[in-house]
Amino acid sequence: MQQIAFLLFPGFQIMSLAAVSAFEFANLELDEKAYDIHFLSETGGPIANSLGMIIDTEALSDPCFDTLIVAGAPHIKLPTKAEADFIRAALPATRRLASICTGAFFLAEAGILDGRRATTHWYLARELRNRYPRIRTEEDRIYIIDGSVWTSAGMTAGVDLALAMVEKDHGLEIARAVARKLVVYHRRAGGQSQFSTLLELEPKSDRIQKALAHARSNLTSTLSVEELAEAAHLSPRQFSRTFRAETGQSPAKAVENLRLEAARLMMEQGRHPIDVVARETGFADRERMRRAFLRAFGQPPQAIRRSAQLGLQA
Repeated sequence: MQQIAFLLFPGFQIMSLAAVSAFEFANLELDEKAYDIHFLSETGGPIANSLGMIIDTEALSDPCFDTLIVAGAPHIKLPTKAEADFIRAALPATRRLASICTGAFFLAEAGILDGRRATTHWYLARELRNRYPRIRTEEDRIYIIDGSVWTSAGMTAGVDLALAMVEKDHGLEIARAVARKLVVYHRRAGGQSQFSTLLELEPKSDRIQKALAHARSNLTSTLSVEELAEAAHLSPRQFSRTFRAETGQSPAKAVENLRLEAARLMMEQGRHPIDVVARETGFADRERMRRAFLRAFGQPPQAIRRSAQLGLQA
């Protein structure tokens, strides 16, 4: 029986506990208590989550668990000294040390992620990279495994992380059975970019939304301001002004981000030659795409593909 511990703190986000369901249903599928779940906090006792709901916890002591998972918060939160010390002690003592969403900032502050690949919610990935430059932050991954350290993206990605742990422990078929019971994907294709680009833009009007939908469906086109303005039924000048006011970006920057999103998904999911990916996503040539990848992700397309393949093999 494997001991799985969740490190909680006042105001933790309740969705962090969605990952518990993967272990619960694994127990049901295996018809045995393969996983024993513990909830920890610095002082023990009742802890209120971000909605004010209470969960009883055990006080921190020796990290004698198979897996320690740090919960996330609705915002960036850093560990207390006692929590950071406990996390550092857990690295050599546990088989797996993990975080869900903003829990990555706990691991980062404890120094666990230095020199490692890691992810967190796409909205805060740049903040993680800026605060902790020694971390190889990858903002478009659902989860990342680097040695014994696992990190996941947003709160629901904690379920993906837990399913991957179940698969590692008990095999592919058990993980698939658990996913079916939870009515979730066993493995989600692609990364956070499948939704983050358009979410980040958040256009307010139908006209700008139509222009973005046109751009996403016609990436091989030039997608000039004139073309996008026509899709939005606005003059080019009015379109440019309205687009920047609603999204905070120029049309050219937004189009590049949409192309990056599509190109990255193609690099992660398939074995298309780079020239083909560049052509299909509107970059025209591989060098232009490479420069865009370096600006956005700090890595060339080939490195993105290698990272995705390593994540699937881990």
